[in-house]
Amino acid sequence: MPITVDIDVMLARRKMSVGELAERVGITPANLAVLKNGRAKAVRFATLAALCEALDCQPGDLLRWQPGPSDDTPH
Repeated sequence: MPITVDIDVMLARRKMSVGELAERVGITPANLAVLKNGRAKAVRFATLAALCEALDCQPGDLLRWQPGPSDDTPH
């Protein structure tokens, strides 16, 4: 998928554990792992906003686009 999730980068910068972030955001560590490992197909804006608040960052600090093959079919 051409969208890369950089939660690990922000966790390292903030010296925060996955468990602490999951608790602050209100999601399970397992769901956070799916997101941070790039296996998620979608993320709710409410979850993205909570991640940004907990990590004191902007959405662009967590998500970036990289050219490459896409899982989506053209419309």
